Amino acid sequence: MFNKLNYFSVVLIVCFFSSPCVADNHKGGDFMGPTIDLGCVVSDINGSVKFYTEAIGFKVVGGFKVPGDFAENAGLTASKELDIKVLSLDGAEGEGVTKLKLMEVKGSGGKADQSYIDSTLGFSYITIFVKDTDKALARLKKAGVKPIAKGPVTLPNNLDPSLSLTIVRDPDGNFVELVGPKPKK
Repeated sequence: MFNKLNYFSVVLIVCFFSSPCVADNHKGGDFMGPTIDLGCVVSDINGSVKFYTEAIGFKVVGGFKVPGDFAENAGLTASKELDIKVLSLDGAEGEGVTKLKLMEVKGSGGKADQSYIDSTLGFSYITIFVKDTDKALARLKKAGVKPIAKGPVTLPNNLDPSLSLTIVRDPDGNFVELVGPKPKK
């Protein structure tokens, strides 16, 4: 019981300090902050962390494990432990920072159909806005990641033709969109 009590104390402290303070309520709105955290179950936590840090540019800002009994009681898993790594763009922390939570669950289900973004209902992709598409492309190339289709492609006139869209897939086939200035090269 002592170990569980210590664990839950640490979880509460981590949750409290990783979220905006309750006293700082989001300017009178219904939410504690203006951002969301996005969770993604992955087949290989180390491979996914490597992809999102080396190929995309995220930084690991934290991580924790959730024991199987807690996960089951919360309705997250059928008594399976979660191994979670928390990432953010440029390693940013604090209020107003969106976080990507990659989690590995041993023995998790199969992959969704990721042939196209409309192949499966639900959240299908993440969009990351980059300042320099050439730099993003160089980072992808160095990591051995190639854009899919004909990317980068210039956005149509009805959107913003000064920007381009590059789509890649993470190790589990999930779509990652990079939107930024048209490449100079």
